Amino acid sequence: MLMRTDPFRELDRLTQQVFGNATARPSAMAMDAYRSGDDFLVHFDLPGIDPETIELDVERNVLNVRAERRSPAPEGAEPLVAERPTGTFTRQLFLGDTLDTERIDASYEAGVLTLRIPVAEQAKPRRIQISGGDTRKQLSG
Repeated sequence: MLMRTDPFRELDRLTQQVFGNATARPSAMAMDAYRSGDDFLVHFDLPGIDPETIELDVERNVLNVRAERRSPAPEGAEPLVAERPTGTFTRQLFLGDTLDTERIDASYEAGVLTLRIPVAEQAKPRRIQISGGDTRKQLSG
């Protein structure tokens, strides 16, 4: 199971609308997540991000994603229009115990970071053999 919680996300959006992107807290990144078979897939929108700046780490079932977009303008250039956000983007996901955090697969293509997180083997349904009596039965569990 994937749990999503970021109590400051809406506050960040409102602050960015009022004051621009110069907030004290790093910007969050847009995300989609869903289960497909025995995997959870998570897609993060990171257009214009150099893949070398993307950092992923997992500690105690908490996945941290960090990326940085630098301004393409050379230092000292006078900006005429600066609407594309730059700086550090972060996102934190709380992963349930049913996910195998040792086998996370990450790829970055066309500005989208995709994570494939498999369901842990011990969390998958399995059949249990019951013995006793004259006949054997199988129950799904």
